[in-house]
Amino acid sequence: MDVLNQMVAQGQFRVLKVPLGFIKILQWFFAIFAFSTCGSYSGMFRMAVECKNRTESNLSIEVEFEYPFRLHQVNFFAPTCKGGATDQFFLVGDYSSSAEFFVTIGVFAFLYSMAALSIYVFFFEKYKENNKGPLVDLGLTGVFAFMWLVSSAAWAKGLSDVKTATNPDQVITLIPACVDEGNTCREVHDPVMSGLNTSVAFGFINLVLWAGNLWFVFKETGIIAPFMRPPPPQEKPAAPEAYGQQGAYEQDPYASNQGGYQPDYNQQDAEYGQGYTQQGAPTSFSNQM
Repeated sequence: MDVLNQMVAQGQFRVLKVPLGFIKILQWFFAIFAFSTCGSYSGMFRMAVECKNRTESNLSIEVEFEYPFRLHQVNFFAPTCKGGATDQFFLVGDYSSSAEFFVTIGVFAFLYSMAALSIYVFFFEKYKENNKGPLVDLGLTGVFAFMWLVSSAAWAKGLSDVKTATNPDQVITLIPACVDEGNTCREVHDPVMSGLNTSVAFGFINLVLWAGNLWFVFKETGIIAPFMRPPPPQEKPAAPEAYGQQGAYEQDPYASNQGGYQPDYNQQDAEYGQGYTQQGAPTSFSNQM
C-alpha cells in the first residue's frame, strides 16, 4: 500500500488521465467483453416431430451447440415415424475458423493492452526514450486496428451463417419424416443469439478504439513536432519618441492645400515707405509763409 501511495504521489498514474492511457484502459475492457461473449457461448434450440402414429412422436428434440461452432459435429436423434425407429442427424457447417480468429485477436489485444498500461505507468520515461517505444507502439496499434477490422467482419459473416444453420425451420428440412404426408414438424424454441450479437458489436467498438488511438500514439513519436512550430513573431513599426518630434515633420494643411496669391506683408510695408520718401515730406508752415 505504501508503494502505491508513493507512486500516486510521484504522478506515475497521471498518464492514465490523458487520452493515450485512458483509451488503453477502454481497449483492455472491451477486448475482455469481445472474446468472453463469443468464447463462452452455448446455445440450444428445440423442435417437435409429430408422427401420424402419435405414439412414435417426439415433441421435444433438443439440439445443443457451442463455441467454436463446429456444427457438423453436433448430432441429434429424431423419429422416422416408421415403426418407432429413430435416426441420427447432424447440423451443417463448420464456422470455427472465424470464431476462433475473433477470439484470438481479442485475447492478444487484451494482453497487449495490459502490457502497454504497465509500461505507461512504471516505465513511461524509458518508453519515450530514443523514440523507439512510441514507434513500436504505433506499429502494433495499427496492426491490431487492422486485425479487429478483419476479425470483426469475418465473425459477423460467420455469425450470420451460424444463425441460418441453427434455425429450427432450416434444421427440420434435414428430417425425412417431416416430408411425409400426415407428419407434422415445428419449432418449439429458438436459440438465443443476443450474446453473439453483442460480441460482434464489441468487435467493431474495439476497431474504433484502436483506430482512434493511432493519432495519440503518433503524437508521442514526435514526427509531427517540426510541422507544429509556432510562426515567428511579426515586427511592429517603431512608435515616435515624442509628440513634439512627430509634429516637427507635419506640414500645415492649409499651406499645402490652398492655392492663389499669398501676400507678403513685410514687402508691402517697405514699398510703402519708399514711395513716401520719394514724394517728399510735406512743407512746413513756416516755409510756406
